[in-house]
Amino acid sequence: MSKSPQANDTRNTANPTVKPEPARAETQPKKQGHFCIFHGLTLGNWVRLLASRPPLHWTRLPRLASITLFSVVNSLEQFLENLVFGGRIKRQTIEHPPIFIIGHWRSGTTLLHNLMSLDPQFTYPNLYQVIFPGSFLLTERIATKLTSWGVPKTRPVDNLPAGWNMTQEDEVALLAMTQMSPYLMLAHQRDSRKYSRFFDLTELTPKERRRWQDSFLYFLKKLTIRDNKPIVLKSPPHTYRIPILLEMFPDAKFIFIHRDPYAVYKSSIHLRKTLFAENGLGKQCLEGMEENMMDVYTKLFEAYENTKHLIPDGHLHEVRFGDLETDPLEQMRQIYEKLDLPGWANVEPAIEAEVPTLTAYKKNTYNMDEPLMRKIYARWRAVFDRFDYPSNLPESAEIET
Repeated sequence: MSKSPQANDTRNTANPTVKPEPARAETQPKKQGHFCIFHGLTLGNWVRLLASRPPLHWTRLPRLASITLFSVVNSLEQFLENLVFGGRIKRQTIEHPPIFIIGHWRSGTTLLHNLMSLDPQFTYPNLYQVIFPGSFLLTERIATKLTSWGVPKTRPVDNLPAGWNMTQEDEVALLAMTQMSPYLMLAHQRDSRKYSRFFDLTELTPKERRRWQDSFLYFLKKLTIRDNKPIVLKSPPHTYRIPILLEMFPDAKFIFIHRDPYAVYKSSIHLRKTLFAENGLGKQCLEGMEENMMDVYTKLFEAYENTKHLIPDGHLHEVRFGDLETDPLEQMRQIYEKLDLPGWANVEPAIEAEVPTLTAYKKNTYNMDEPLMRKIYARWRAVFDRFDYPSNLPESAEIET
């Protein structure tokens, strides 16, 4: 299989080399922002989370206290929202099949989500809506104005813009609403048994499955009430869930984005360190983190390869992050063409105007030595081969698997 020019272009990788490089600017996790992923829990869900016995630590007392306070307020606001909007939410239908952006974390899903959000024919969940899914219909307009000062201008994990109105993962809302999300790992950093079955949802009981589906529909109905347009959703865990998503939305469309595995590895490690520090309820635990992340990546790729055939023809398009970064206009045009999305002529100028900003964006850089490259290549060789990424190892160092 011949390699495309982009496959040999290492500008968009983690910049791995066989020889160790001098130390570079590997951005350390930042401590910023006043809201963590658990601030949207109701009191009942907060009590349920505590009942699962996550490790706690006295250094997190201010965070624990603020989550408790927020949970009381969230419960009251959700009660009031149900009084005002409850009937309308029940009657609401999802008129437009969603578009799901899937792929592993740090593969460019956020960039793609942001570009899709430039099209006014679509809507998307924003940061406020996923943090406070139980009350945003009632509170969003006022609360975002009063609290915008407390939201960082850039995301702590990278340098992308942040704010209440920016695109965000609906998985965060599912965590707050159901407690059935792999993002429970932020509370249970030492015990993957507490969250591992919430990736693909195949081990849920019938009651849990109904609750997850009902909660997801409830959230999407609320987004539709806010803006009745096709919803573009971005959550890496949905990559595991193609069967259940198609069961719920047979006409849904999917965009799978992938990136050089070396870059994904280093950026994902940085992501976990940052999120564990920013959202943890106890002392940060990094033991076994790298092995766990490599296993999650492998299972995500296998789940996608084993279930993508279920997606109807013309409803799935694959994108290479390096291509999207290098030529976003052409790659977005192909997405609209392959998925038969209308309105490209209307959104093309908005995306073209965004290109200078994308060019100016500076990613974090990382070092990578040959032993680590060998380990990654051995574990993820199927991904290197499937998407035609070069190993960048000397011929003598190629790993037979």
